[in-house]
Amino acid sequence: MSRAELDAARIDGPELRASYQRCRALHERHGRTYFLATRLLPPARRPAIHALYGFARWADDIVDGESGARPGAERALAEVEDQLERGLRDGSGEHPVVAAVVDTARRYALDPELFRAFMASMRMDLTVTGYADFAALRRYMYGSAAVIGLMVLPVLGTAVPRERAAPHAAALGEAFQLTNFLRDVAEDLDRGRVYLPADMLAAHGVDRDRLLWCRARRQGDPAVRAALAEVVALNRSGYREAAPGVPMLAPASRPCVATAFTLYQGILDEIESADYDVWSARRAVPVGRRLRVALPAVARTVAARLTAPPLPAPTATD
Repeated sequence: MSRAELDAARIDGPELRASYQRCRALHERHGRTYFLATRLLPPARRPAIHALYGFARWADDIVDGESGARPGAERALAEVEDQLERGLRDGSGEHPVVAAVVDTARRYALDPELFRAFMASMRMDLTVTGYADFAALRRYMYGSAAVIGLMVLPVLGTAVPRERAAPHAAALGEAFQLTNFLRDVAEDLDRGRVYLPADMLAAHGVDRDRLLWCRARRQGDPAVRAALAEVVALNRSGYREAAPGVPMLAPASRPCVATAFTLYQGILDEIESADYDVWSARRAVPVGRRLRVALPAVARTVAARLTAPPLPAPTATD
């Protein structure tokens, strides 16, 4: 199936095609919810999404080990950043993942500053282990999530001037990531990090030690549940901020984003249904619900492709 996507996107050359296929494999393995939604995009647009997700995941894996930043991560990340800068300047990449993302950046004229902001947030993960308040967390999420929404926006296409849709795309990137932070509280603690605003936790009498107590016992307590409920409410306000952007997208892309929008909020539903137990299991949307969301989206995708003008497949010379 990836061959058909590469053909539709007019991606030529065995090395470059292999680079995109590597990114697709990273996306399929690590981003199940969004990978499912990406299947609703026109085939010509999927490789670019795979490249952007694959690069972000690859860089994140360079930084993270099971107990925090990997040994040698600072040097490895500097090498990635150097390769990326040269690639964005020269139009090619040495590492396969860099080669694919650089090609995508050229095809869609992505602003290099977005990649620099992303790498800055990756560097923060080498030293920062907590965030005093939501403003501090948002500064991190701008580079780690909001810019991903801004990178993806030209790939999806818009039915309005792009600058109108951009704030909503950035908000959706942040909302997706905050959902991941809520789902992965326990896993992030194992790496020595807390991606929840410390002041919001403290308002309920919760600190890092209390979270570690919950992690050790694989269960929460009333104070922690109340704190997590407040962060979930904050997260839902982010989705409300992002929602007006979905109808601003090109019709062919709306079912994809609407599906991801629904499924990610479904993770919040699962956390709430479990009484904010993020300790004993990793909360995910059940397969049956995913199918109930995805199947109607397939019908909307077919309708959009029949009635809307097709999105063109950009080339590296565009």
